[in-house]
Amino acid sequence: MEQSIEKGEKFIAADAVAYSTQAVISRQVMKGENGNITLFAFDKGEGLSEHTTPFDAMALILDGKAGITIGGKLNILKAGEAIIMPANIPHALNAIERYKMMLVMIRG
Repeated sequence: MEQSIEKGEKFIAADAVAYSTQAVISRQVMKGENGNITLFAFDKGEGLSEHTTPFDAMALILDGKAGITIGGKLNILKAGEAIIMPANIPHALNAIERYKMMLVMIRG
């Protein structure tokens, strides 16, 4: 069973979620009324199909390389790079190579 992430204790975000073959793994770090933070690990070739959300969300790549398409424009991101996916604009995520990301969504 996965240990919870303790408030007030340091952790390494990229180590807090593990890759799994042919899968997308997610781990919630924080969830609140005003937003949430989730860690994801995508195996190569995996992704999330095009969708919209009612709130802006920031994707920070922690490891690997991702293709993030926003409003039809492909953006290639690698570890250390981030992008904001605007509310109500279609976006999709694909693993060019396996990658991990931190997704921060603020509701408001």
